[in-house]
Amino acid sequence: MTEHASVRYLVDDVQAAVDFYTGHLGFTVNTSAAPAFADVLRGPLRLLLSGPASSGARATPSGMDGGGNRIHLVVPELDAEIERLRAEGVSFVGEPVTGPGGRQILLTDPAGNLVELFQPTAG
Repeated sequence: MTEHASVRYLVDDVQAAVDFYTGHLGFTVNTSAAPAFADVLRGPLRLLLSGPASSGARATPSGMDGGGNRIHLVVPELDAEIERLRAEGVSFVGEPVTGPGGRQILLTDPAGNLVELFQPTAG
């Protein structure tokens, strides 16, 4: 059995989230109980997509907004990914940022959850 690190994202529309992650970012569907819940996989990451009717969403206390947390996806060529995703209609939050470890850009899923695409500095 493959072990996965799981992250839960609360989404307004489970099927729209599944379509976004599988259609644009290379995830595959593991299970679906839409419209309440689905989980998608990419490598060792299991992304739990919890709709308003899911127990995961109901367990969140009201008034608790998320911070700047996001999933971090490593890509081999950031500019090519940006170009491909823009052609598919995906919009980004800001422009690419360069730091000591590499380059990154943020985008949001249909519910507004952040996703970071990251190209490490060649080493």
